[in-house]
Amino acid sequence: MPANTWYHAEDPLEKRHNHAMTSHFMMIRKTVHHLSMQNGSFLLSIMIVLTGLPSFALAQEEAPRTFAKDLVEAAIERTHHDVQYDGSYRVIPYPMGDVPDDVGVCTDVVIRAYRTLGIDLQQLVHEDMLGHFSAYPKHWGLHKPDANIDHRRVPNLQTFLTRHGTVLPVTSMGADYKAGDLVTWTVSHHLPHIGIVTDHLVPGTDRAMIVHNIGGGPTLEDMLFAFPITGHFRYEHTRGTTPTRPNH
Repeated sequence: MPANTWYHAEDPLEKRHNHAMTSHFMMIRKTVHHLSMQNGSFLLSIMIVLTGLPSFALAQEEAPRTFAKDLVEAAIERTHHDVQYDGSYRVIPYPMGDVPDDVGVCTDVVIRAYRTLGIDLQQLVHEDMLGHFSAYPKHWGLHKPDANIDHRRVPNLQTFLTRHGTVLPVTSMGADYKAGDLVTWTVSHHLPHIGIVTDHLVPGTDRAMIVHNIGGGPTLEDMLFAFPITGHFRYEHTRGTTPTRPNH
């Protein structure tokens, strides 16, 4: 073989694949010819050719991503972090402020999941409270908003979600709770709690598993109906163009 001659050794698997495609199209061609001769229907022949194309010959488009799917993925990613349950007051930067990554409470799971999508609940809640402070609970004796802590309190998030999100029915039907929804509960008779509904179903049911932190760190588990539900929301705010790293 001359030195400047390029030679391609055909892969045996590729050869069998090409042979299968050729055979398939030859079969379609014979069928089309037979039906065309029999019925004289050119349109029918074209339809058979189009519907007879093998699946590997058709362009497959990836299913479009949704806000809910991205939020669920961000929430599940949080379950890979070791977090000590600590809701103590801390002074943090603003906006995009956060407590140290290895500490947090239930609200921090939600805040950090949304931050992954470029959405800063610290800023959104604070700005809403600046203009509508009277609409928010007064459980803590505050006389003005506090960007260090307001967004980390479940009752404040409930108020914000009611004002700016979609309030959904609270039911006992698992199928009513969709991936990306937010649910609030009352635990131990008086403590507010919040978590994110995922697309992971409890085997054999239509009940979604929840990502939440009730004391042992962010966890994915079956607890949707473990406590009385006090709220059911959906919040799909316009995403930030470039997610910003939280300021610890």
